[in-house]
Order: sequence, then structure tokens, then C-alpha cells
Amino acid sequence: MGAATGPAANAAPAVDRLRRSRPAGLHAGARLTSIAGPEAALALVADELGRAEVELRALVVSDVAEVPAIAGYLLDAGGKRLRPALTALGARAVGFEGPVARLMCVGELLHLGSLLHDDVVDDATLRRGRVATHRVHGAPAVVLTGDFCLARAMWLAAQEGGFDAVEALGRTVTEMAEGEVLQLKRAGDLSTTFDTYLDVIDRKSAALISWCAAAGAWAAGDHGAAAALQRFGRGVGKAFQITDDVLDYATGTGKEPGADLRERKVTLPLIFAMEELPWLRARLVAAPADADVGPWVEAITTTAALDRSLQVAQGFADDAMSALDELPAGEPRDALRVLGAYLVERTR
Repeated sequence: MGAATGPAANAAPAVDRLRRSRPAGLHAGARLTSIAGPEAALALVADELGRAEVELRALVVSDVAEVPAIAGYLLDAGGKRLRPALTALGARAVGFEGPVARLMCVGELLHLGSLLHDDVVDDATLRRGRVATHRVHGAPAVVLTGDFCLARAMWLAAQEGGFDAVEALGRTVTEMAEGEVLQLKRAGDLSTTFDTYLDVIDRKSAALISWCAAAGAWAAGDHGAAAALQRFGRGVGKAFQITDDVLDYATGTGKEPGADLRERKVTLPLIFAMEELPWLRARLVAAPADADVGPWVEAITTTAALDRSLQVAQGFADDAMSALDELPAGEPRDALRVLGAYLVERTR
């Protein structure tokens, strides 16, 4: 692997190499017949996504003016809205024909609340290319607005998804909280292992994506399909988080390159990099100075750490795709495959 020329020439090439290295028939989207890419996948549920966006804005309205101001600040920054898309496509894949726009908002409200909390805990400076919300509105009000979003999500799940959906969501929120605590307590723990890392991301990230994918099946009363979609969501959720951790070494993502490294957050790329660069572990014992981060990011990109991490992500994505074989064939199932592939192959 050739030396990188700087942080901008790092994670995206690793993703490109992953695409080129996968033989025909093994690519996550190889079984597709009708959906050309993520834009086409999202186009299947474009109307639902439009209605969900309107509902999402309405759901953060409150007569306490600070609540919609804070939630709206982060909503205005955009986002991929992949969780609502997974809910809509999962519902259509199982044949659920009822309205899904409000159900689609559950996962996004939970995600919104968790982002508000995360940025306070991490004292982040940027989120989605904008100054982090707590640096504009203050940490106490942001934390409480995050609580508002979580509570509204639970209320909405009970209304739109029924008992099975809200019971599963209770377990999901519990896992998310556990994952956050595990990550916080292990922050800077350079002895973190591969298995420990996977445990954290499974709880912190994959649990919610799993719920979002299965929500429509619970609303339809199809427990077999819900189990398949949960497995799909777990796989793509872990793939998504690993890819996100790889992209911490890239520019143009809306976050500062090397932010995880600066915080000594032990992600899979760092675990693999420390295996190849023994000096890195020793130097990370002390929190790195800002001047250290750029050169260390460059050093990590000269190792196989990013490629190895993306290969692990692809393995989870492939397992997720196999779970979809249990669903009826059709465009919604194909679209789920496309989005699952995109979660690994994206470059931002």
C-alpha cells in the first residue's frame, strides 16, 4: 500500500479498493435485478420520505420555544435520513400498505436525541458541518431537548407500531444507553479488543438500525419478517458504524478528520493500526496535542488498518444481505440490498 499524501487522500481510496477487490457475485448488491443505486432505492419511497420530513418537523414542536429551536437547529443541518428510509422499505417489503410516515420518524427522533446527547458528552465542535448544537444553545438545554426527542419517539412508536414495536424499542433504547456508557467508560482504554469494540457498536448503533428496519413488520404483525429484518439491520448497522469510523480519517464529511484519534476513542481502524505501528500505542498513552493528530492520521493511512476495517464491515453487510432472502422478492427487498451496500461503500 503506497504512502498517503495527506488526510484528504485516505479513507475514500480505501473504499474504492474494497469495491474493486470484490469478485463478481460476492458484492453486496450482486443479486440486484431492478435497482441501480441508492438514489433509485430511495426513489421508491420518495413520497413517504417527503411526508416523514414534514411529520418530523411537527413532532419537535412544543410550546416551550427552546425545544423546537434546538431540535430544529440540528434538523436544519440535514442528514442522510437512512433510518426512515429503512423503515419505509422494510414495511413495503413485507406488504404493509398502511401509512408509514409517522412510524418512520421514530428512529430519526431517537437518533436526533442521541446526537444531541453525544455531542454534549464528547464536547464536539462540529456536527454535520455546523457548530455543534450545545455550543450554540448551551449543554443543559440541549441534553433536555434530547430527552424530549427520546420520549416523543417512544410515544410515537406506541401509536404507530403497536405493542411489539414499542416493547422492542424499549429494549433498543436500553441497549443504546448501555453502549454509550460502555464507550464512555472505555474511552482512551488502549487495551480495547476487537470483540469489545464490536459489543459497543452493536449496542450503540446497530440496535437502532435493526429496530428501524423491522418496525413496519411489527406494525403488520409479521413476526417472522421482523426477525429477518432485525438481523439485516444488525448487520448493516455494524457495517455502517465501522465505515463511519474509517471515514473519521477523511475530509469533507462534516466532521474534523482525526476527531476520534484526538479523543483517544478506540475504534476498529485504531485497533488495527496499533498492531502495525507499535509506537502509536505508546504515544497515545498521553492525550495527543493538536499538532500530533495530522501526522498520526497520515501514518495510520499508510497501514492496512482502513482496508482491514472495511473488509470486516463488508462481512457484516454480506450477512445482512443473506437475511433478506427470507423476505418476498420485489423492488423493496432489492432496494434494501442497495442501501445495505451503500452503507459500506459511501465516502462521506
